[in-house]
Amino acid sequence: MSNRIERAFEGRKAFIPFLTCNDPDMALTLDLVLSMADAGSAVIELGIPFSDPIAEGPVIQKADERALQAGFKLTQFFSLVEQIRKFSNIPLVCMTYLNPVYHYGKERFLQEAGAAGLDGIIVPDLPYESRIELEQTCIDNNIQRINMIAPTSRQRICEVASHSKGFLYCVSSLGVTGMRTTLGDTARMMVEQAKQATNTPCAVGFGIHTEEQARVIAEFADGIIVGSAIVNLIAHYGHNSVKPVETYVRSMKKAITG
Repeated sequence: MSNRIERAFEGRKAFIPFLTCNDPDMALTLDLVLSMADAGSAVIELGIPFSDPIAEGPVIQKADERALQAGFKLTQFFSLVEQIRKFSNIPLVCMTYLNPVYHYGKERFLQEAGAAGLDGIIVPDLPYESRIELEQTCIDNNIQRINMIAPTSRQRICEVASHSKGFLYCVSSLGVTGMRTTLGDTARMMVEQAKQATNTPCAVGFGIHTEEQARVIAEFADGIIVGSAIVNLIAHYGHNSVKPVETYVRSMKKAITG
């Protein structure tokens, strides 16, 4: 487990915000990341814009479209991580898809990401059975490949959990990302099952956006991941979004830590 990610979960519930890089530009992305770090985030998830983000709901899909229309390039992502590292030691993980990684060259992608200071990578369209595709290159560059489990994982939950590093990303419900009114008990059951097989922290994402939802999830999970609610604020406030996002992060952090 990466030292930075490991420390993020020590003795506390971890709040993990997500945002899409270059929405609306990289300068604001940097400001938002540093502000969210100051507001108490434990880990920050950086979304790499992609034209076909199959795991994302409409809010993040639109953010990806805006970022790509604004001219996003992968080289900007590596530069962003380098810039963040000048000011903050907060753990950074990226959410991306196989296409950008392979189009850039997986060895080149992971080498540059690791050299810049990235701690982990989430690839939602990489089947668990195909994890060897990235496994060794991640290890070589000190990047944790974050496993995901979903309600459909069923009997494979323990197997996936037992091979997890960094943290285990637990998808709260079926479908794509997005804010939900209710979450049900699926996440609790997944986390309980996963913890039978691993000591790796379990963080729950997909659908969480209110303080009450965060409090409930934090009763059994080690962390919560929030994306669409934050991306929504950025879409609404644009270049004036730093303060609203910081206020939101502080409120969610307080909700899970009491």
